[in-house]
Amino acid sequence: MHLRINESNIEWDKIHQVVKILENGGIIIYPTDTVYGLGCDINNQKAVKRICQLRKLDPKTANLSFICNNIGQITNYTKSLSNQLFKVLKKNLPGPFTFILPSNNDVPKLFKNKKRTVGVRIPDHPVPLAIVETLGRPILTTSLRSEDDILEYFSDPAIIYEAFKDQVDAFIDSGYGGNMASTVVLCTDGELEVIREGTGELKN
Repeated sequence: MHLRINESNIEWDKIHQVVKILENGGIIIYPTDTVYGLGCDINNQKAVKRICQLRKLDPKTANLSFICNNIGQITNYTKSLSNQLFKVLKKNLPGPFTFILPSNNDVPKLFKNKKRTVGVRIPDHPVPLAIVETLGRPILTTSLRSEDDILEYFSDPAIIYEAFKDQVDAFIDSGYGGNMASTVVLCTDGELEVIREGTGELKN
């Protein structure tokens, strides 16, 4: 399914279509404030496995991330945040960042692995935020990578659709995407470390 959703004028009937697909175990491609992402309902392990197979990832070791729609939702999956870290999140989110945080005990159960961290994003883009808000919980996210030697990520909606139309259940097209992923920030033991330079410039 190819759904065109204008980020300046959200069509909620289409958002509900996408959410129904997610609730039924489907996987989707959707826009973010950086590159297009591949996602599913975090509670559906079969869908998570499909995404890992598509991206050639091992679910037991993959660095999987969530799209959340507010910081309160982030805290449902992480250990308690220090005041300092909370302030950093408030300054930078929504925005083009993935924060790697210590996870609580629920996250390993979701993904059947022993990882003790989880990546979280609140993109500055209304479409994924509307999807998460309507679903009522985060969606899994991983960047849609290209095998092109020059371009690391897909940005052209027409090319994305042709490449993945038989592998996903819905493609949400909001126009051209970026070709640089989010900045990844590791947050452990009260320290912040940028482990991948991306679109965002971290505000401390």
